[in-house]
Order: sequence, then C-alpha cells, then structure tokens
Amino acid sequence: MNLAEVLHLVGALLVWVGAAMLPSTVIGAAEGQLWTWLAAFLSVAGAGSVLWFATPRKVELNPREALVVVGVGWLAVVVAGSVPFLTTGVLSSPVEALFESVAGFTTTGATVFPRMEDLPRSVLLWRSVTHWLGGMGIIVLGVAILPFLGMGGAQLFSAEAPGIKTDRLAPRIAATARLLWGVYALLTLLALLVYLILGMSLFDAVNHAMSVMATGGFSTRTQSLGYFSPAIQWVTVFFMLVAGTNFTLHYAVLTGRFGAWVRDAEWRWYVGIAAGAIGIALAALWASRGSFDFELLRQAAFNVVAVLTSTGFATADFAAWPSVCQVTLLGLMFVGAMGGSTGGGFKVVRAVVVAQHAFGEIRKVLHPRAIFVPRLGSRPIRGDVVLNVTAFLGLYVATHGIGTILLAALGSDLVTATSAALSAMSSIGPGLGAVGPSAHYGDLNWASQLVLVALMLLGRLEFYTLLVLFLPETWRRK
Repeated sequence: MNLAEVLHLVGALLVWVGAAMLPSTVIGAAEGQLWTWLAAFLSVAGAGSVLWFATPRKVELNPREALVVVGVGWLAVVVAGSVPFLTTGVLSSPVEALFESVAGFTTTGATVFPRMEDLPRSVLLWRSVTHWLGGMGIIVLGVAILPFLGMGGAQLFSAEAPGIKTDRLAPRIAATARLLWGVYALLTLLALLVYLILGMSLFDAVNHAMSVMATGGFSTRTQSLGYFSPAIQWVTVFFMLVAGTNFTLHYAVLTGRFGAWVRDAEWRWYVGIAAGAIGIALAALWASRGSFDFELLRQAAFNVVAVLTSTGFATADFAAWPSVCQVTLLGLMFVGAMGGSTGGGFKVVRAVVVAQHAFGEIRKVLHPRAIFVPRLGSRPIRGDVVLNVTAFLGLYVATHGIGTILLAALGSDLVTATSAALSAMSSIGPGLGAVGPSAHYGDLNWASQLVLVALMLLGRLEFYTLLVLFLPETWRRK
C-alpha cells in the first residue's frame, strides 16, 4: 500500500471540490456572505493543495490502492462538502452538516432543513452541485481528466461505477469516462432548457436540472416539484426515467443506434416495473378516493418514478397513501434503477438475475438432473455473476436489517426505521413515517443521523469499496 499515491489523488479530489464552490461563492458575495464562502473554499482547496504538492507526482495504482483511493476519497470529499454549511451558519451541528453533504454527494436527497425558502441561494446551489458531482461520480470525473492514471484509471472507474460490470464505450477507460460525462452534461443542459421553456426561473431550472439528472432530489422549494406546474412535473417524470437508464444506452442512441433502449432486456424490465407500479398506485388511489381524474394519474406516475429511479422528488405525501401503495413503494426503493445509471438501489439487472436464478432452482425440484442457465434477454448469465449477485443481495439485506435495528434502538418507530434505512441505502431521500415527503431528517437525533450517513455511503459505493478499508490486509505491504 503506497499511501503517498493515495493521498496525492485525494488531494486532487479536494482541489476539485474547492473549485466547485466557486459558483456558490459568487452568489454568496452578492448575498453578503463572501468571506464565509471564501473561508470554505480556502480551507478545502488549501488542504487539497498541501496533499497534492507534498506527495510524489508519479501514480501507478494497483487494484488494492484504487479501492482505497475511492473509499478514502469519498470520505474526504463528503467531509469537505460539509464545510460550507458550517461557515455560512445555516447549520451549527457538524453531524447535520455531514449528513447534508453525504445526502448531496450520494444523491440521496435527504435533508435536515425544514424550509428551503429560508436558505441562501448560494447554499441551495451548493446542494445541487454536490448532487451533480456525485451523480456520475467524482472519481469517474477524475479518471476522465487525469491522463497520468493509466491502467489505474480502470480500477478507479470500476470501484465507483454502480452495476454488475463496467461498460466500455472506447478502448481507453479515460475516453469512456469522458464520453459518459459528456452525455451526462448534455442531458443536464437539455433538462435546463426545457425547464426554462416551461416557465421556471433560471435559478430554479439550473438547480432542478442538476438534481434530476443526478437522480438526487434536492429542490429549491419546500414543496419540491409540487410547487411547479403539471407540465413541469410530467417533463420531470421523463427526465427521471432517462437518468435512471444505463448511460451507455443513451450514448448508443446519440450515436445513431436508435433501437438500443428497446433491445436492452434490462431496460424493458425497468420500464415494465415502472408501468406496473404506476398501475397499482393509480388503482389504489382511485379506489380510496372513489373517483378518477388526471391529477391522480400524474401523482401516481410522478411519485412512483421518483422512488424507482431513487430521485426522491415528491408532489404528494405518499406516506398518507393507502397501505398497498406504501408497500409497493418500499419494493421500488429496494429494486432501484438500472445499472450504469445515476440511480441507486439494488439495481434492476441484479433483481432480474436473482429472479431468474430462483426460477431455475424451482424448476430443478421437478428436473433434478437438468441444467438451467439463467438469461437476461437472450444473453446467458455466467455462474460467477450469479454468485456475485447473490452475495451482494445477502450483504444488502443484512445491512438493511442492522441499520433498521440501530435506528429502532435509537428511538425511531418501526415504519420510520425500516423505510429510513432502505431509503438511505438506496439513495431515495424521503421514506415513510416520521421521514415521509412532508417531513425531514432534522428531527432525528445525531446518532440516528450518523447511522444514516454510513448507510448512504455504503449504498452509493455498493459496500465493498468502503468495507475493504476495515480489513487489516488492505493496509499491509505485500
């Protein structure tokens, strides 16, 4: 383990985080908070510069060091991201500031703030910037713009990118990272333009465009997207579905392969799950209210897609919906979006692999000598992939169970503890009970907030990248 190389790259990450504070610093100057933002910028960028210049420039990462860079780098970034909340005075508790920063970078969108309209615009923008950086991945951005990483870049990319495998769009992993970030930026710009056309202010449009493409959920309004017009809500449904789709499919479509979405088996499952859940929610809401109108359809479609894609926007308090809707939404919190998207959760592709494997095991009861190969569409799924997904499922369920127990022991009721733990792991934001869409996480005690911080980081980095930091052999010299 070469700690100097690790700290060199961590220093680069901190410099980038400091640079990302500059737009908020400009707005903060207009709001009379120039020095508070300069203090945040100088402390973060200064710490990064010290690490960068005090360590060797030559970086040759092996797989173990790449995992440590991602794990330690993310921990350093979320701590750095909490600094502006403290220097500007909007939060006085370091735990709450860390919670808000982690919720931003992991694109969870959970917040400790009761009212968005009371926050300075510079802070609102910073929250959205943390979303946008964390959505595609701050490490992936580093791979895209640091030419000296070489083969170590592939290890970094794989350690941060969610899903079963890393899809390459070009022979070199740095070129793949640049293409993915290019698609991400292009779609964000498209969302921004559409929001402006539909009547959003420039500030609201910038924030919501970054938030929706990161599947984050931070809004500039306490009512979230419920504040805006039905047209804006429908457009947001579309962009949430786009953000929850594997970005390599978007690249394929942009380069002329227009049938890439439909031909992809995971995408068909993804859209089918969304359509089925919308149907269940709509039927339950229709039955409970005794009449149908298009507002019910919009509420069902918006909130189902927001939960499935882990965006976490809301137009209604679904914690007050019929129980069948709440159970359906809990299931969607677990499943999540597609692999290779900015969405969280277990991922649709893994859920399909588990379902195929389980169905094959059921058939083996009738045909014990038969060999059943699970498939994703027409593609067979390798045995090692099935084992990896099964192990990941066990880790996911066990972590959720431990998180729920800890939150309950710290004072949360069962519904709140169960949904908050799942929401944090799957990067959703709102849950049920005391953390529903009409509530916030500021009422939880500091210990509960720290538990959720750990769950958010574990879910975003898909467990292994953080857990290996606690293994003694990670730090031993070979």
